[in-house]
Amino acid sequence: MTALVWDRPGERFYQTGVDRGVLYLQDGRVAVWNGITNVEDSSDVEVKPFHLDGMKYLEAVIPGDYQGKLSAFTYPDEFDEIMGIIDVAHGTSPVENPIPGLYYHDQLLKSFSLSYRTMLGDDIQGMEYGYKIHLLYNVVASPESSSFVTLSDSGVEPIEFSWSLSGTPPARIKGFRPTVHLSIDSTKTPPDLLKVLEDMLYGTDKFEPQLPSMQDIAEFFGYLGALLIVDHGGGMWSAVDESNTYISMINSTTFQIDNADTTYLDPDTYQISSTNIGEPG
Repeated sequence: MTALVWDRPGERFYQTGVDRGVLYLQDGRVAVWNGITNVEDSSDVEVKPFHLDGMKYLEAVIPGDYQGKLSAFTYPDEFDEIMGIIDVAHGTSPVENPIPGLYYHDQLLKSFSLSYRTMLGDDIQGMEYGYKIHLLYNVVASPESSSFVTLSDSGVEPIEFSWSLSGTPPARIKGFRPTVHLSIDSTKTPPDLLKVLEDMLYGTDKFEPQLPSMQDIAEFFGYLGALLIVDHGGGMWSAVDESNTYISMINSTTFQIDNADTTYLDPDTYQISSTNIGEPG
């Protein structure tokens, strides 16, 4: 038998910080979000007790929906329309060629998606240990009150904006309860797959940033160990072979893919898709 041992080196883990905020609009636009100071996650889980003969007989846990809070010193210009602040010059206006600079407040709120990163640390590597990428889908932000006060001799005190968050889950993932929040752990995700996901989320010199659907991400991890095909749009795509069984290099610039799922569209054109011998996990 093995006795329990506490505080072994490398087993003192912690989480801290928030960075790499990215705003994803429903029309496909993507904007860096600098200035995020805090993200709170919560849920309205309800525990309902039942009594029999004067004694607690059962506790039923009723799953809740996502609730959260977001705070920031600043936000991207694109977030104005999310909050219902419309730039008349760039929105729908009955005036022909309106002059820029006029905004209407208290318009309809819009949903959006958000990604941010929290750091993972341990007692050996510190915050170099890893991180988690958090993704929020179909979220609505309700602005909380902001207080503007007079300047003083003590210096500038920037205003911290805050919003209450709620969300509507996208398409249900088979076998799981609908959710708007998922996270990706860098310490457990294979490096090749993590790079594919980060290239999609943040963009590269060749690919525009985009938010993969929750279903896409589920398939990425479901097809782990097989051949993963990622469509970046514009005729660009990537192939990831975690099992090292599908892709072989013929020379330094040419590769060959064997046994992939393909559909021939005509004698010279085919469509290639992710391939897995078994069922996705």
